Formats: sequence, C-alpha cells, structure tokens
Amino acid sequence: MADQHGAHGPDGTPAHDGAGPRGDAPGDGTGAAHGAHGRPPTAAQRWRAFKASPFLPACVLLFILAAAAGLFAGSYTYAMANPTPRHVPIAIVGRETAPGGGPSREKVFADGMEEALNASLRLTAYPTYAQARKAIEEQREFAVVRPREAGVELDVAGAAGASVAELLATAGPRVGEAVGVPVRVQDIKPLQKGDPRGLALFYISLAAVIVGFVGAIQLSVHARALNPAERIAFTIAYALLGGFVIAAVVDWWLGALRLPFVHSWLILSFTMFTTGMVFTMFNTLMGRWAMIPTWGVMVLLGNPSSGGAVSWPLLPSVLGHIGQWLPPGASVNAQHTAVYFAGSQHLFPYLVLAGWSVVSCTVFWVWRHRHPGGREPEQPPAHAAE
Repeated sequence: MADQHGAHGPDGTPAHDGAGPRGDAPGDGTGAAHGAHGRPPTAAQRWRAFKASPFLPACVLLFILAAAAGLFAGSYTYAMANPTPRHVPIAIVGRETAPGGGPSREKVFADGMEEALNASLRLTAYPTYAQARKAIEEQREFAVVRPREAGVELDVAGAAGASVAELLATAGPRVGEAVGVPVRVQDIKPLQKGDPRGLALFYISLAAVIVGFVGAIQLSVHARALNPAERIAFTIAYALLGGFVIAAVVDWWLGALRLPFVHSWLILSFTMFTTGMVFTMFNTLMGRWAMIPTWGVMVLLGNPSSGGAVSWPLLPSVLGHIGQWLPPGASVNAQHTAVYFAGSQHLFPYLVLAGWSVVSCTVFWVWRHRHPGGREPEQPPAHAAE
C-alpha cells in the first residue's frame, strides 16, 4: 500500500525529491527560487511582446486617427471656408480707350472690379462677343464684360463656376455704382433648377471617390482569397454597378440633375474603378497601412482641391493646380463638362483618370505576390499524379 501512496519520511510526512508540487529549489528548502519563470521580464522582452500584440497597431491608430481628424477639418477649412479670387479669367469685349481719349467704360469697370475684389483679374480682349462666348463654352473664361448703351453688361456663367459667378454678380453692381458706370448682370450659362448651388456634381463625384476605395477595402477584408485577375474584375463590376446606381438615384429618382445618363454613368464608374485600384496599389506596397496614403490623396488633398465645392479660381493657387491632376478633380471636371458643356469636351480629365488607373493596375500586377490577398493554386489529387 505504501507504493500506492508514495514515499514517506521517517516522521510519516510525504517525502520530496526537490521537484515536487511545491516547486522548491532542491536542497535549499526556502521555496523562494522559481527558475526563469520567476524573474520579471526585461524591457527588451516587454517591447517584443508589445510588438507582437494587437496593442501596437491600436496605439498607432490612435495617433493616426487623431491626426487625420485634424487634417481633414483643416484641409476643407483652408480650401473652402474663405474662398478668395485669384486670377479670375474674364473676357472683355470693346476698346480699352474711349473715342475721345481716356479709358473706356469697360476698362474703368474692369479696373474697379479688380480693386474691389483685391485680386488680379486675368482680362483677355476679344474682338467680338461671339468669340468671347465661345471661350465661355470652352471654359477658358468665367465672365464677359461688354459695352451696353451708356454702361456695361457683365455676363457670368453659373455653370462654369457657381461660386465665381455669385462673387462677380454680387460685386458688379456695387463697383458700377462706385465708378459711375451702369451695370447689368445676367447669367448666360445658368445651373439646373434642381442644383442652384452647383454642388450636386461635387457630391456624386465624392460618392464615387469614397465608395470606390471603400469597396476595394471591403474586397480585401471579405474576399481576401481573390486572385489578382479576379480582384480587378470585381473592382470593375462594383464600379459599373455603383456608378449606375449613383446616376439613377440623382437623375431618375430625385430629379436633382438631368444627366447625359450613359456619359455620366461611365465617368462615375471610371472614377470608382480608379480610386479602388489606387487603394489596391497602396495595399500591395504598404499592406495594412494602405488607408493612410489613399485617404491623404483622395480625401485630404483631392476632394477640397477638386473645384466642385469651390471653383478653382477661388482656391489657393497651389491647390487649384494640384487638384486637376488628382482623381477627384478629374472626375468633377469631366462630369461638369459632360453635363453643362457637352459641345466642348476636354480630353485632359480622362487622361488623368486613365493615368492613375494604369499606374495602379501595373504596380498591383507586377508586385501581386506582395498583396496580402490571393490563394494558393489548387494541388492535383494524389491519384492523378500516379
């Protein structure tokens, strides 16, 4: 029976061999030493454990999200809170000098406008009103100043830029009264009634931009096993379907805009595909941190400088130039021309979208082995190899 209950000492208590349940160090009888597990971890060990835990990316995200919130508010406030005219292109029809000498009333009015707006108007002389009107259609000019009886007529183009047209239409009569030149203001290219502020095109382009890269994010999370060709195909598919739904809701359901439906649909789809592939490219290059450059290019920089909410002549000059080279600005530009200036299409915005798409797809395809998604090729059954 003693064998069944273990060894006992002379006093009847259980005997220990130094490695029993108490874990005492052999021979010392103190029970204070616990081997390697009893020592507190070093700073290096704590840091390695922290890096391997989910707490490191969570802490990094704390600071990234805080910075993104501030930059998001700052970028939109900087671009849109106080739009200021900078080099507004204006056509002028008529003479610079009056028949009796001295500046003509058109020139007096234009100089008064420049002083009142505290900006350098970019005046371009046209021999005829027809030529100046053509420049408006081609979006090279935002307004026309021409002689009219004893005064001048200021023709603005709301469709060319609602914020610019509003600014000029408000300042024109005041300047005319100040310089003694009667002024009549008319909008020769008005916005559609369902979009009196000219913001609907900006909103639908914004929807295409954001849903485009959010769709790519969702594919990377919920359809991670897609192979490269399948990923591109599904990006095309959700872009086509999403662009169609955006155009249908705004035009057919809400009636806010009368769109050239197929043309607008394809621009929206092109935008969604481009932004989706931009995220996929960054995901290939940067892994889980791909959202940072995508958000920076598309939202922090691209949307405020797109010219949709505030026309380019009123944006800070650097933003006005950069915005035209980014997908949001190209999308707004293409959509704006398709809706209001269909007879004067520009190739540039489509080239910008195409350039971003080609670069993104090329980077993704060449370095597709680095993309966190995809799946291993299926192995043939064992009996097939025999």
